[in-house]
Amino acid sequence: MSTESRSSITLSRRSFIGGMAGASGLLAPSLLCTSKASAAAPLGLHHPAKARSVIWLYMEGGPSACDTFDPKPELTKHAGQKPSQEIDVFFGSPGPLMASPFAFKQHGQSGAWVSELFPHVAKQIDRVCFLKSCVTDSPNHGPAMYQMNTGFQRPGFPSMGAWVLYGRGSDNRDLPGFVVFPNARGSKGGPANWSNGFLPGDLQATTFRSGPSPILNLRRPDDMTAPAQRAMLDLAARMNARHAANHAQQDERLTAGASSLELAYRMQTAGRNVAALNDEPEHIRRLYGMDNPVTRPFAEKCLMARRLVEKGVRFVQVYCNDEWDSHNGLRKQHGDRAAETDQPTAALLADLAQRGLLDQTIVVWGGEFGRMPVSEQSDGRDHNPHGFLVWMAGGGIKPGISYGQTDEIGFKAVEKPVSVHDLHATLMHQLGFDHERLTFHHDGRDYRLTDLSGRVITEVI
Repeated sequence: MSTESRSSITLSRRSFIGGMAGASGLLAPSLLCTSKASAAAPLGLHHPAKARSVIWLYMEGGPSACDTFDPKPELTKHAGQKPSQEIDVFFGSPGPLMASPFAFKQHGQSGAWVSELFPHVAKQIDRVCFLKSCVTDSPNHGPAMYQMNTGFQRPGFPSMGAWVLYGRGSDNRDLPGFVVFPNARGSKGGPANWSNGFLPGDLQATTFRSGPSPILNLRRPDDMTAPAQRAMLDLAARMNARHAANHAQQDERLTAGASSLELAYRMQTAGRNVAALNDEPEHIRRLYGMDNPVTRPFAEKCLMARRLVEKGVRFVQVYCNDEWDSHNGLRKQHGDRAAETDQPTAALLADLAQRGLLDQTIVVWGGEFGRMPVSEQSDGRDHNPHGFLVWMAGGGIKPGISYGQTDEIGFKAVEKPVSVHDLHATLMHQLGFDHERLTFHHDGRDYRLTDLSGRVITEVI
């Protein structure tokens, strides 16, 4: 080692390792990525963007359309009867038609039907665009979640957030451009849902938690000063640069790792600032439901999501803390999930709008599939990939409309079906991308988020 390198920093081996952990522990997966791609500058837009950011409120487990935002009077009329069409369920044998246990009313100038589960969202309903004829290819949580997040049913592919960063980058160099607040119980399929796949390693999501410490290892060790840590990172950068110069064919992961180290260092301040929810006025904290133990966990995530996009973060995915997977006890399970998420969701829409951020932020609400119109275990509903509901708001999406329709009992999309690739294509279009042109060459072919299909749903933009 040169005299310059030795004199740049005086640290014990233990301090050096501790300092690196303090700077990079929160992004450790990026440093271990196996991608052969290199960290690169964003590609740029294909056309003027209507939206700058996305907040995806992921309702894991599959909420039931006919119990939330798409009532089916025929279910009430024929409850207890055998359906007239064949119903292919995921578990067991289909039961009889099951009426919704929840009452519906029309709200807003749009006259949209909203279940009693969502009294707060009902007040924001004129901002919402419903896609009522969504379809997916798998009735199984894991593959369906992979498809909703990455466009493919198997793991190993880049998530939408990674694709967006690949094309557009972030507007804030001190925070990750792609942030995920996971399900507190652990999501089906795990981190592969927000992976960079074969894209550069610094494009994967950084996971945040709700609460005052959103990121593990955010603070530097107590015995490490800021100048010493900076000197340590500078030394590592010089050593990495020297290695890269001598190994031109092996520098891809090193480049992504070095980028992650520097971001981790900058996040030690920026990350703490974005998590300082006590800085928010009391009326904003109450608006989100921070004063209620039922709504507080999801409220913290939603409020932090707003603070992140306000600071230029490109893609934020917020998972509810439990699942909508109501195979039995639908009234209680859907009731609990709605009680936890309704007020924070409505607050997010209202807060973004009053700050002028909703015009440039797309909010997406939905799960990986829906639920069946027939009963399971007498008071639950099975998985339904044939027709379910997703809603969007903001970012140039038409407000106060519905697109597509399922049949009279809500089993199958019969009018203007919307595939996952159609949904992705539409979101990418609003963000400034032609989904057919945003590609990455991997394993002998050009891949894209929408694989070989997908169309922009021009009727909703």
